[in-house]
Formats: sequence, structure tokens, C-alpha cells
Amino acid sequence: MDARHIPNIITVIRILLVYPVNYFLLEHNFKFALGLFILAGLSDGLDGFLAKHYHWQSRLGSYLDPLADKLLLVCAFLSLSWMGLIPLWLTVAVVLRDVIILSGATAYYFLLKPFEGQPHWTSKVNTFLQLLLVVSVLFSHGIRPLPDGLIFFLISVVLAASLISGTIYVQVWGRRYWRETHPSP
Repeated sequence: MDARHIPNIITVIRILLVYPVNYFLLEHNFKFALGLFILAGLSDGLDGFLAKHYHWQSRLGSYLDPLADKLLLVCAFLSLSWMGLIPLWLTVAVVLRDVIILSGATAYYFLLKPFEGQPHWTSKVNTFLQLLLVVSVLFSHGIRPLPDGLIFFLISVVLAASLISGTIYVQVWGRRYWRETHPSP
């Protein structure tokens, strides 16, 4: 095995953790789900560090890493909504944002040209806030109850971040599409 494949192997392990995290969530074993969720989060940081520090970045990794993050978060949101621990409307907003972004990227790719997508900083903030909400809900149900006001605040912030981030992506890529299809004279 070539060492440059280590980040992708870690990412695949993170993808494989999606099932057990959600299994333990649905079994109401919040402590174990929280531990696995945190392990998955730490693995995300580790594979990113290794890829950047040792220049082990790859095209495959550029697809697998965000896929792993989205799978973990979307599945956690779906499970938590199913259990009534976060509102369904929030999960719909979070998933709809991702579907709109993915649909736009796919359309851009097929209608215009391939591109290297770099996440906007608002997307990184949005992902962090989503992670914080999931960890907080799991902590609150598995370790020690957190104030309801804190969870409600995080739900509100995640909704706002999802809407802002999604809107920015639509604007940025809409402008790029317009410039590509309507070049200046």
C-alpha cells in the first residue's frame, strides 16, 4: 500500500461508520452513537491534515471526503428527525440545500464544463454548525441534558446558516453560469 492512499482509506472508514452511528442512534444508544460520531469527525480532520500536509490530495479524495461528510450528517439528521429529536422541517431545509447545490453543480458540469469546486466559507461554517447540533443533541440525550434553549438556538442557527449558504451558492454559480453563457463583447 502506498502511503498517499491513507487519507482516502480513512475517508472510506468514515463512510463505513455511517451505518453504526445511525444504528446506535435508532437504538437510543446515544453515548455509543456520540462516540462513533466524534470518531468520524476526528477522522475527517486527520485525513484532511494528512492529505494537505503530505500533499496526498487526490481527485478521488476530493469526491469521497465531502460525500462522507454529507452521508454522515444527512443520515444523522434523518435519524434524529425520525426520533423527534430535531424538527423535520430543519432536516428538510438541510437536505434541500444539499440537493439544490448538487443539482446546480451537476447541471453546470453537463451543460457547460467540468470544474473544480471549492467550498465557500459559509458552507464550512454551515457544516460545523450542523456537526455541533448533532453532537449537542447526542450529548443531551446520552450524557447530560442541555438546556432546551441551547438546542433551540442551535436549530435556529443551523437553519439560518443553511439558508444563507445555499443562497450564496445559487448566486455564485448562477453568476458563473451567466458569464459563461453570455460573454462580454
